Amino acid sequence: MVKEWYAKKQEEMGKEEDLIKATAERAEEVDGKKQLSCSEAFEIARGLGVEVREVGRICNREKIRIRNCQLGCFK
Repeated sequence: MVKEWYAKKQEEMGKEEDLIKATAERAEEVDGKKQLSCSEAFEIARGLGVEVREVGRICNREKIRIRNCQLGCFK
């Protein structure tokens, strides 16, 4: 049971690192601030098989703003 838990945690950590890397690579710097379009956030989530909110969580943590929100939440 411990081995399974550990394997799952390692897999999650690997996905997290991939998510951070993909988000940072796709973000653009505009007026000194990092930004990522909403459609790019959806593409990253699809490509890595994670929920979009996980991309949003990384953006918040890395201070990357979401622009061109498809839901109209962010300008």
